[in-house]
Amino acid sequence: MLYKNSLEGITPEMLVGFFDGWPTPPNPETHLKLLKNSSKVVLAFDKDTDRVVGFITAISDGVLSAYIPFLEVLPEFKNRGIGKELVHRMMTKLAEIYMIDLCCDDDLVPYYEKLGMIKANGMLLRNYERQSGI
Repeated sequence: MLYKNSLEGITPEMLVGFFDGWPTPPNPETHLKLLKNSSKVVLAFDKDTDRVVGFITAISDGVLSAYIPFLEVLPEFKNRGIGKELVHRMMTKLAEIYMIDLCCDDDLVPYYEKLGMIKANGMLLRNYERQSGI
């Protein structure tokens, strides 16, 4: 695997297949836009095909707080340690930040606990009619 912190050369065509299981996933053009608008991003590439196979994003004020809205690995590349490495690299990039938060489904809590995060309560609002970002 090859990991990059830059979106240089990334096209929507390189972002096909993400958001697996979402009823109305963002299209690749919207996916690229959300990557560009993130404060920080780390991409995982299959070094044999130069295909984007995973990504993580953070939104931050750059002083005290950061939020990790997305960690995605293509289904056929899961269980290879790619997600763990993406989280590790993002945490390194955010090491000077006081609070790093993320929301996840209950079944993912043990995954993030193994990566050093602690469970906390949170509140959220979802506008599912806007899930595709269009």
